Amino acid sequence: MHTLQDWLAHAERLHERPIELGLERVRAVAGRMGLRIEAPVFTVAGTNGKGSTCAMLESILLRAGFRTGVYTSPHLLRFEERCRLAGQPVEPGDLLAGFECVERARDEVRLTYFEFTTLVILHTLARAGPDALVLEVGLGGRLDAVNLIDADCAIITSIGIDHAELLGTTREQIGREKAGILRTGRPAIVSDPAPPQSVIDHAREIGADLWLAGRDFHVTSDRQQWAWAGRERRYPGLAHPALRGANQLLNAAGALAALEAMRARLPVTAHAVRAGLALAELPGRFQVLPGQPALVLDVAHNPHAVNALAANLDAMGFYPGTHAVFGAMADKELAPMLARMDALADHWYFTDLPTPRAAGAQALHEIWRGLTRRKDATARVFASPAQALDAATASAAPTDRILVFGSFYTVGGVLERGVRR
Repeated sequence: MHTLQDWLAHAERLHERPIELGLERVRAVAGRMGLRIEAPVFTVAGTNGKGSTCAMLESILLRAGFRTGVYTSPHLLRFEERCRLAGQPVEPGDLLAGFECVERARDEVRLTYFEFTTLVILHTLARAGPDALVLEVGLGGRLDAVNLIDADCAIITSIGIDHAELLGTTREQIGREKAGILRTGRPAIVSDPAPPQSVIDHAREIGADLWLAGRDFHVTSDRQQWAWAGRERRYPGLAHPALRGANQLLNAAGALAALEAMRARLPVTAHAVRAGLALAELPGRFQVLPGQPALVLDVAHNPHAVNALAANLDAMGFYPGTHAVFGAMADKELAPMLARMDALADHWYFTDLPTPRAAGAQALHEIWRGLTRRKDATARVFASPAQALDAATASAAPTDRILVFGSFYTVGGVLERGVRR
């Protein structure tokens, strides 16, 4: 195995299941690797808003002069997007030593793809010696491979129902899993304005330093600006974050609370905060591309995220027609997502995706047809996101808007060839 693609294919073959929660395997292999993290660690868990929170933390820390290391998942186009150093994805070759190290250390341990690659990226980041690490939890928290690393500051973003077959069917059950990233005596930032009681209870049980939105930090806003106040610091007159959407203020508030909680080790200035929020980037999160017709990209792939997407679309104002390109995984709650968007989407372009986990375009069409209340809406099926977008572009008037949403594969399938505007 000589290339990144060789190693990724090898990692996919090791375990018969794509997901198997638990820390025993990764902990054993990490011990044999001698994996050690020296830098302060922010760990971010939640149902939605994790990637945005990580992006804002990274951007502010960079403007404060710190060299950052960031691990997020999944990726949109290339695997190496998951591992960023100093704000840039690593080169594919930079990961090869990590793959070799994990392979030597695992012996007969059968790691899942996510476990194997998480250890690779942690090895790569540890060797680079950054000033601060930002780690996004993949699924849940308590049993996710990222939780192998003790967080110096844990952040829990908004919590909704997703991966119910693994995490539980209620917000209380899921909140308890997310709370597994909290550590005794260390900051626990909860940016969900109405968190499950299970999160609060667990933080108190273990003696974490709990920061709650509305109690320990506060946000006020209007259309022109917003303000943040924490336990000791205040940031008045902030420009709205570069990441679009009303929900981004919640994510930004959590990021600022985390930075205040860690200010003794990672001091940031007000200028770094303002510049970092203004320059944060994260493709595919209510990303509105310039040109006509308007083009919106969003990886909303559960009902909680689709609710936020619908609210953000309403706030964009009037468009004569909305053309929706949609593809998603078969294990998602498809009917609630389609029902929520029924009134907003006038023309649907359902697409197949290049993974066996995906729902077929025809299956999506059948679900939509069984629940739509629209007599005037249309729907078609396509073999790929790119073909679906081409059809939407051909049909849309200049004053319409096109929405591409659902899986990372859907948005990535549109971005991989470049978007012509």
